Amino acid sequence: MRRLQVQLALAFAIVTALSVLTAASLAHLQAGAGFRVFLVQAQLQQLGLVPRLTEYYAVHHSWTGVATVFADSRGMGPGSMGPGIGNPGMMRGPLELTLADADGTIVYRAGLPGGTTATHVSASERNAALPIVVDGVIAGYLTASTPRYAALSLAAQHFLDQLNQAFLQAGVLAGMLGLLLGVIIARSLSAPLDRLAQAAQRLAAGDLAQRAPISGPIEVASAAAAFNTMAASLEQSELARRRMIADIAHELRTPLTVIQGNLRALLDDVFPLQKEEIATIYDETLVLHRLVADLRELTLAESGQIDLRREPIDLAASIARTMASFAAPAAEKGVELRAECAPDLPRAIADGDRIVQVLNNLVSNALRHTPSGGTIQLRATADPRAFPGTIEPGAPALYVSVCDTGPGIAPADVPFVFERFWRADRGRARSQGGSGLGLAIARQLVLAHGGQIGVVSEPGQGACFWFTLPIATVV
Repeated sequence: MRRLQVQLALAFAIVTALSVLTAASLAHLQAGAGFRVFLVQAQLQQLGLVPRLTEYYAVHHSWTGVATVFADSRGMGPGSMGPGIGNPGMMRGPLELTLADADGTIVYRAGLPGGTTATHVSASERNAALPIVVDGVIAGYLTASTPRYAALSLAAQHFLDQLNQAFLQAGVLAGMLGLLLGVIIARSLSAPLDRLAQAAQRLAAGDLAQRAPISGPIEVASAAAAFNTMAASLEQSELARRRMIADIAHELRTPLTVIQGNLRALLDDVFPLQKEEIATIYDETLVLHRLVADLRELTLAESGQIDLRREPIDLAASIARTMASFAAPAAEKGVELRAECAPDLPRAIADGDRIVQVLNNLVSNALRHTPSGGTIQLRATADPRAFPGTIEPGAPALYVSVCDTGPGIAPADVPFVFERFWRADRGRARSQGGSGLGLAIARQLVLAHGGQIGVVSEPGQGACFWFTLPIATVV
């Protein structure tokens, strides 16, 4: 009973049954009353009173003395019980005949003793009466009625019983069709929900590849589509989690192996206990510390929990800080650093230290890939026409780029540049590069500022990393 399909089917059945019973009851009452009116009208037509009354009024131009017309009709006069007794196919019992003038005032009544004492016929009675028309003008109304206890003849009662039986059969058939339709509709509604519930149960059991079929009404199909979107997101998150764990384990394995091997060699007196050997182990601990710090930084940025002190900053000053930080390493490697900031550059609304961190990560990455004799150029502008990146239209922004003259990035590798632990050169050792998280951290920091970030590169043409920052509102 708690299943939606059963409840909907029962609801349809109950509504159908109530509707059929109500309609059948009203039809029975209306049919009985209408059939009795029809019989009375038929008997009235058999009396032939309408032509006689029309002829009488045409001759006398009034209803005075009209009782003689009723008295001549099958012995009906004042005090008579009227026609109808023993007439096959008609009602059994006397008729009350009433004649009213054109204004509805009763001028004659004959038939039922102790009948109504009204002096006028109502508008509804006039609508059901037989009009007396003389020279195209209504001269009066002839009505007939029977007592409530008047019985129908056997033929009339048989016809009315057949009519009521037809109503009952139609009601039962309509009820059965309604119940069948209810079961079909309930099934069409509950089946997609059952499939969605089964898919959710399999997803909860760990089958992240499970998807629900999109079918049924729009609302149910929308729920299934939303479920599939959620399942795809969970699957991607799980894959990302597994990949991250594998990457972290891989990144930790190398420095830990070096530390463990050197310590084992010192314990076995393979290496002499000297400061140079200890310094090697210390350098590996620095690598581990940097890796852990970068992972924490990336986690905070991805979860939106990183603390940003937004304020108007001079972007040219931030670029100058980065240039000063990398001047010595670039000179040592023989790489030229250049900076170009547009005049009258507006201020950016950002966290100055975080933007310097983004610039440092991009320049550090460019320096690792730029050979001796190459160039790294930093640019900042508010003119999108002088910007190398392709950005989505939006509010005015500042555009920053870091371009190098390195080997560039293969087109197949461009979509993965900002992923954690990604390297274009899979064989490059950790000692030859950073933690593999710098670009991922830079991306999250730019997104946290409400900006965009990307890369433009062709093999042999170098790489140009770019990002945007919102412009500070001038008050």
